Amino acid sequence: MMLEHGGLVGTEPFAATHLGERLPAFGWLAQIAMAEVRLLWGWTGLRVFDALCWLGGFLVVAVACRRRDCSAAGVLLGLAIAFYVAFPTASIRPQSFAVLCFGVLLALLRLELRPWRTTLFAVPLFLLWQNLHPSISVAAVALGAHAAIGWGHWLLRRGPPPWEITALVCLASAAMLATPDGWSALHLAGENARASAAMGVTEWLPLWHSVNRGGVWPILFVIAVTGLLLVRHPRRIEPGELAVAVVLLVMTAFATRFVLFWAMALIPVIARMLPSSAQVPTQVQARMPAVVAPLLFLATAVLMPLRQPTHFIETIPLAAIGKLHDQQVRGTIFTHIPWGGPAIDIGYPGWHVAYDGRFYRYTPEEWAFYRRIDRDQVPLAEVLRRYRPIAFVLDPQWNRSLIGELRADHEWEELSADRVAVAFKRRTGATP
Repeated sequence: MMLEHGGLVGTEPFAATHLGERLPAFGWLAQIAMAEVRLLWGWTGLRVFDALCWLGGFLVVAVACRRRDCSAAGVLLGLAIAFYVAFPTASIRPQSFAVLCFGVLLALLRLELRPWRTTLFAVPLFLLWQNLHPSISVAAVALGAHAAIGWGHWLLRRGPPPWEITALVCLASAAMLATPDGWSALHLAGENARASAAMGVTEWLPLWHSVNRGGVWPILFVIAVTGLLLVRHPRRIEPGELAVAVVLLVMTAFATRFVLFWAMALIPVIARMLPSSAQVPTQVQARMPAVVAPLLFLATAVLMPLRQPTHFIETIPLAAIGKLHDQQVRGTIFTHIPWGGPAIDIGYPGWHVAYDGRFYRYTPEEWAFYRRIDRDQVPLAEVLRRYRPIAFVLDPQWNRSLIGELRADHEWEELSADRVAVAFKRRTGATP
């Protein structure tokens, strides 16, 4: 829609209960970029593009570490450990741009350029980052941890005051407001986080939550391996880099979405641990990054998406939504919330949705109402009164009560049913 109209979409077009309200511009630049790639090269092209962005963030850190005299073996070990932690979080979404931007930031810190050059790169990087994905606060926190170590050394008279890093902290903090949403971006981000946690989105829940306990063991393993390396080579520790990794680990403990950034911050910490002369012969060592990194990059980011045909996870009921679309119904569609996005993609502008996965879009009261629906505490009549839907696409596990009432109501026709989804439409002649 932005590509078609040549500008931002300022009012809500999808959510039936919020039509015409102001539409936040979350990740607007990423939306434009990913929409353009999808239009040009389809889903396979978007998979390749996203993978290049995601892996590019990791590899730019690795290249910077190698250029600053880290051994090839150390860099590859850092990459291996980071990938081990981060691969389960990889998915096609604007966060891949945040990975790329954070990688560039870590590379700038590792290269230790002159202050004016670092700032010259950092300012446009921060502006792009916040408009691609609203997570520049991660940069502000990471830089703040790095600066705190510098100021601690200055107080102990072990080094100069870290004015450069402190200035970057201020610039990253200011960039949080450098979006079309301005000051409201902070409020929207907070509302999105609160709604996501309330709705049980796993990446917004702490590590000790029951749904995340399976992911604790890989993190504990990596902590143990990294700790062992640090204990064995304490003189190779760079306190600022270690502080960034520690702070991001604490953030990961409280919200697992930050595990991706923590994994990236481990690369420079681990890359320092293995000296250049202790691992492999010099000629082989010099060639390893030039051979291994491009192969890893190309094989994972390009060859695999081209080799494996694009498919969608079976828990997205595209067949049921498509069958409903074939009926040419127009109006509000009530779906299980993860399916609101596919319904919009397939049915807009003929369809509006009662809910979709944009947690910041709906009020806390609306999410509380939806949770009551999931608990079978809301009768069909109340759902019909509030949303006046023309069709339903429901999950047989989460929406048992609604499905039962719809099957018993002669005004509703069941179009399809399987273990993934049950679809209904209002019978011809029935009036809301």
